[in-house]
Amino acid sequence: MTFLSSLDSKDRKLLLWCVGIAIVLAVATGFLLPNGNNDNPLPSTYLAGQHGARAAYETLLRSGYSLERWERPLSELAATAGPETVVIFAQPFTREPEDIKAVRKIVERGGRVLSTGYMGGFILPAEASDTPKEFHFAACKLEPEGLDALAGSGEAWMVLEATWKVGNPLQRVEYACAGNPAVVEYDWGKGHIVWWASSTPLENGSLSRAHNLDLLLASLGTRAGHRFYWDESLHGEIRSVWSYAGGVAWNSLWIGLPVLALLIVFSFSRRSGPVRDLPPPPRATPIEFLEALGALYRKAGAASTAVSVAWERFRRHSLRLCGQRGSKMGAAELAAMIRRRFPRADASLEVDLAACEEAAWAKAANPRQALKLIQTLHGHYEKLKEAARPNRQMGNQAAQSEKIQSKPQERVS
Repeated sequence: MTFLSSLDSKDRKLLLWCVGIAIVLAVATGFLLPNGNNDNPLPSTYLAGQHGARAAYETLLRSGYSLERWERPLSELAATAGPETVVIFAQPFTREPEDIKAVRKIVERGGRVLSTGYMGGFILPAEASDTPKEFHFAACKLEPEGLDALAGSGEAWMVLEATWKVGNPLQRVEYACAGNPAVVEYDWGKGHIVWWASSTPLENGSLSRAHNLDLLLASLGTRAGHRFYWDESLHGEIRSVWSYAGGVAWNSLWIGLPVLALLIVFSFSRRSGPVRDLPPPPRATPIEFLEALGALYRKAGAASTAVSVAWERFRRHSLRLCGQRGSKMGAAELAAMIRRRFPRADASLEVDLAACEEAAWAKAANPRQALKLIQTLHGHYEKLKEAARPNRQMGNQAAQSEKIQSKPQERVS
């Protein structure tokens, strides 16, 4: 038995091609798209992979911290910053002077800043971050060196990605890794700054190790009376409403639209004409039209409407026969005028016209009675038209005789 034997061979072939193309696209999408966020090194609060920061973000929220993501331009946050503002810059990526000025303004207005990594030190007012002399590929156990409360956070682990230029006595090294500064804090203006050599302690894969969470909480300071912001605007792009349309959805759209266009072209261009002739349009006979019209009136209960139409037609034709076009007359006036013009009209003319006028204005009427009234009006009209015909012939003959008599007189003159 042939697959989908009810279809035409060309239609079956087109369907199989479409199914095959859809399967190939699905397999290619599965292989080409990333299998998750585990390989993304960005410590973003949106990522749940090993290096993401979603666990730290949700932990702070559940702990009662007044925390929110900041995705708008940093200058807007700097304009409203104050002593109650605490901002987290996890591995920021920017060299824009406007962003550096915004960070400096936040600190100078009394805000507290936690920044990580080499670029995190670059945007700070001191700009003392530097690349390490040795690269560490494994987490290093931090050694406390400071005397502040931050150095007493407990055992912490970090993969060193940057170091700090030591020399300013106001900048205190709280933790070190193999002799290199790993956690530094200092005051600047009215604000306070904490710098980490990397964001390892707040990442999803390392947050629960040793006392990394305690180091994060100590770096943020007290919870009461502060408002916390986790910056996402310096992670490569500023998110907006259109940002949610990017990524996989946008790529799928660009791939799907050309494929859909090709399918449309193939489906419309594979034939040069219709498969079979179009059926001729059905033509209803006059009697079928009348039966349909009668059924419509019967279903709507509009017998009075039919009488009204017949009455108006009779009134208009009668006025034309009497030479009174466009006059507004009732049944009594119309009957009197017809009687003057046609004295030999039926004796029942006045009664019939009054009955028709009454039925035309009635809300409901008996269908049989309405049919009888319409037939009566039609009979009266035929009789009036027959009575007016000899008068027209006589008028035409008189006009012709006058024309013949006027011609000899014109010749004599």
